[in-house]
Amino acid sequence: MEPRWPAAVALLAIGGLQAALPEPFNFGPYWLVLAVVLVLLGPAILTHRAGRHRLNQAIGYAILAVVTSAMIFSLVTMVIRMARHEDKPEVLLRSAAVLWGTNILVFASWYWRLDAGGPHRRGLKAAHTYGAFLFPQMTLDPKARKAAGCEDWRPGFVDYLFLAFNSSTAFSPTDVPVLSRWAKLMMMLQSLISLSTLALLAARAVNIL
Repeated sequence: MEPRWPAAVALLAIGGLQAALPEPFNFGPYWLVLAVVLVLLGPAILTHRAGRHRLNQAIGYAILAVVTSAMIFSLVTMVIRMARHEDKPEVLLRSAAVLWGTNILVFASWYWRLDAGGPHRRGLKAAHTYGAFLFPQMTLDPKARKAAGCEDWRPGFVDYLFLAFNSSTAFSPTDVPVLSRWAKLMMMLQSLISLSTLALLAARAVNIL
């Protein structure tokens, strides 16, 4: 079975990044998102170990909904406050960098949770042969897959993290074509958020110089 701890670490990192934002950029206390993640991770781990996969999936969606909402709220707040010149340049620079990193982790978590029915359904198959993303290992013929030692290959969280990182830096999936419409829409949203944060970084850098 696919290890779940990388996804859990990513969620904790998202909570930590949200806590690092200035107080006006959060819709509650700075520790709120991290606390919600911590509270819900416990049941998520227990339901996974107990084999209650539907409940585990529902809890996973709930955690992602919270961190995604928090990120979007922070981004919108930052844009509004920047237009009003309410914050110092260094505060905006730090906040934009934090949100850029959060964006990568949030969408990597969504791709991992949604692709091919999620990690549980992917683990039930002998190998990963279809999904919303066409990873290079999926394009190999059976002989090449066996020779490469990936005949039973499945994507893990790091694969989706790499995909999300490329989408936020190159604004494209690079070596992983996108097949599903929902995935294309999500990647468009991720690239838009990344572009917004990078544009803010560039604008403030120019003003500082």
